Amino acid sequence: LSSVSLSLCLFLELSLFYLPEIVSYQLSLHACVKMMVVEKERSIEERLLQHKNQNDDSDCRITACVILSTFIAVCGSFSFGVSLGYTSGAEIGIMKDLGLTSAQFSAFASFSTLGAAIGALFSGKMAIILGRRKTMWVSDLLCIIGWFSIAFAKDVMWLNFGRISSGIGLGLISYVVPVYIAEISPKHVRGTFTFTNQLLQNSGLAMVYFSGNFLNWRTLALLGALPCFIQVIGLFFVPESPRWLAKVGTDKELENSLLRLRGGNADISREASDIQVMTKIVENDSKSSFCDLFQRKYRYTLVVGIGLMLIQQFSGSSAVLSYASTILRKAGFSVTIGSTLLGLFMIPKAMIGVILVDKWGRRPLLLTSVSGMCITSMLIGVAFTLQKMQLLQELTPVFTFICVTLYIGTFAIGLGGLPWVIMSEIFPMNIKVTAGSIVTLVSWSSSSIVTYAFNFLLEWSTQ
Repeated sequence: LSSVSLSLCLFLELSLFYLPEIVSYQLSLHACVKMMVVEKERSIEERLLQHKNQNDDSDCRITACVILSTFIAVCGSFSFGVSLGYTSGAEIGIMKDLGLTSAQFSAFASFSTLGAAIGALFSGKMAIILGRRKTMWVSDLLCIIGWFSIAFAKDVMWLNFGRISSGIGLGLISYVVPVYIAEISPKHVRGTFTFTNQLLQNSGLAMVYFSGNFLNWRTLALLGALPCFIQVIGLFFVPESPRWLAKVGTDKELENSLLRLRGGNADISREASDIQVMTKIVENDSKSSFCDLFQRKYRYTLVVGIGLMLIQQFSGSSAVLSYASTILRKAGFSVTIGSTLLGLFMIPKAMIGVILVDKWGRRPLLLTSVSGMCITSMLIGVAFTLQKMQLLQELTPVFTFICVTLYIGTFAIGLGGLPWVIMSEIFPMNIKVTAGSIVTLVSWSSSSIVTYAFNFLLEWSTQ
């Protein structure tokens, strides 16, 4: 199993050497479109710099409404993290109480990512038609139905239904939450506020690793639904995205939304005007059909986007996170201690990539990440080989835990988040929504395959 992950990481490491040439080629093909957007952004910046009165500059205000809106949005991200790690803490209890076979539990685990693939496929269109807040309400409804179905399940049918329902909701969350946060936050702190999405995902994952040691799997499912209830109520008290309001043409509601986000005394006229101008530019440059994706000039960027997502998932990352307890138990390491330590590691490791990405750049960080994953995958295989040969039996469990922790850490600094960043940067405006939907569908579908097959591969060979 580790050798499969090792070979895929090596393939990615070799292919990354061609990434700059691919990006440069694509950028040259769409220079005219991007120059128009850049020039417009420059003119907007020049206009803003002419007004140096900071009391009237709404772009520099961090209000309580922005903080509250961000908190309400990332409640969905917390539930996302809970779902990702749920199978790790609930596997033994579910299989024992409901008498599930290994194949049935593997299917249950994979249905979340399968549902997420369906949700992600429609997330972009729903966010445009319904708006950001209503899309989050829909996702909350699906997640709550799913979590309650799991919590009160009496047989495998209700388990699977709940997993698919919550998965569809999570597919919507994975798109609309970062978009909403980016659109409501001031420009100078936009990256920091958007990062809270990933931070809360890892917080949910850490909570499951902690709570799975002492909470029943049904209680753990109810705990996953709690952030969704908070978000359902909280959405009544936060404004809609100003950029979506500008898109649907409600100027009065746009101004009201900005006044709530920037403060009642803020001068929002310039920001409102700038949002309307940029929205029109993006809308004019985003008109394309599905067939446009298959034009020759988009071939390389599509290969890069899909390729990065495939290797991100087939490196085994989602399986390691979902079945961390199983790996530690087969290695002979204490599941309670291991889950607790992994839970402590989850939040700091989420910050590593954010600190390094602007200093190192995309490609060096990806190369470092996949190199670390190659080495740790090989060492995990060595650890299980020593266990099978009954050599160094006292050191093998600790060695396995260290390698699993390093694998998760090296994945987090590069391959975990950078493929999504690169995808948003290499696709031109006119195909960004369509291409993004296809790439997201590929990511979730491949994750579902990996999650389902992992248990069978682990029983076939732990090396």
